[in-house]
Order: sequence, then C-alpha cells, then structure tokens
Amino acid sequence: MNQLWPTILAGLLAVTAAVPATVTSPPAAGAPAARATAGRAPVGGRPAGAVADRAPVTGPSARADGGHTPVGGPATGTRVEVLSVRGAGPYRMGARLDRLAAAGLVDWTAPDCAGVVHAGATGAWAGKTLLAFRDGRLVSVGTATVPPRSPAGASVGMSFADLERIYGRRGALIRNDAGDAEAYLVRFGSRVELFTGHPIRPGVGYYEAGLASYVERGFRQGPSC
Repeated sequence: MNQLWPTILAGLLAVTAAVPATVTSPPAAGAPAARATAGRAPVGGRPAGAVADRAPVTGPSARADGGHTPVGGPATGTRVEVLSVRGAGPYRMGARLDRLAAAGLVDWTAPDCAGVVHAGATGAWAGKTLLAFRDGRLVSVGTATVPPRSPAGASVGMSFADLERIYGRRGALIRNDAGDAEAYLVRFGSRVELFTGHPIRPGVGYYEAGLASYVERGFRQGPSC
C-alpha cells in the first residue's frame, strides 16, 4: 500500500494546485490530500477506510514538536510554503498521531498495514498534504500541489532536469528494485526528499519528505504487505 497511496494523489491534489498560497479560512472537512501515481480519489471525499478523527481545541495544546497550537485550533491564515525533511507547518517528523488529532490537526485517518496509518491535514494544509504515521509517529509528509515547495525551491510540476539544476551533486536519479519507475532522491542523513513521476504527463507528480526507512524504502521495494 505504501506505493498505492502516492498514486492515488496526483489527480486530486493537482485539482487544488491553483489554490492561492495564503488561505484565509480552512477548507471544508473531508477534503483530504491524495497521494500521486495510480488510482484516483473522489474530490472532496475520504478514501475507503478513512475515519474522521477531529477533536475540538478549546485551549492551548502542546504540539508533538514542542510548540503550541493557538487557542481555538490551527491558525487559518498560515501560509503554505515549505515542506521539508523536518515536516510541514505543525506536522513535524516524529510527532504523535494522537496528539495531533487531539489538537484538531488531523481530519481523517486510513489504517494501512505494517503499523502505518495515512491521515489528512486540517486548516491551511488540508487538501495539500498527505501524512503517514508508523507506529503512531509521523514518518512522511507528501504533496501533489504547488505550493508547498522544498527548502531549495523544488516542487511538483518540475522536470527531473530542473531538480538536477537545483540540487546538483546533493541529489540523484534512482530506480526502484523492479526497474519500472524512476525518482529523484535527495538525502539528508536518515531522512530524504523524494520526487516521483506523474502518471499521465512528464515531470514530477508527487513530492514526499520524511524518514528514509519509510519514504525511500517504500519507493525502492514497493508495498511491504
């Protein structure tokens, strides 16, 4: 399923790519991000198996990354700009799913196998990012829209040649173990940025950042169950 989710999302998040970077009000609940590469998820709907997992916030809530969510829930005017190996906005690598849900930062959840749970973001990040948790901890944040971009300025819609010009020797083109898919990988210690292709047009269709043990391994080896 690790590889199926990226495929599901290129179509849905591509539809929302034209949304301005500044969001003045949160999108309607139930409009999850979709991961890019094969199937399609209905616009504005949750994937099969998704479970609503939103909790109201009535006071300051400690975030899993050590910060705090403003009273009343996530800020609605947050600019959606950067997605990195550290995470995106309030979604920091290693953050606990239960704490994010309690803070009103998780819209829906869809259990996968091998201890993985996929989830949708809320507020300004809703419809732009797909979250992946393993054993209750955030291990990946991905997008099929622009913004967000990587800290270096790379994004969905660029060609692999564009990525090579941006990253130089820091990145490299890789192929999966089956030899039927190509991606661009940038390594940051135990974490990576991964840019995979689009199912129907040339160039990058999905950008994902997170733990190499989940993001890179999932691309190279395919579904684990």
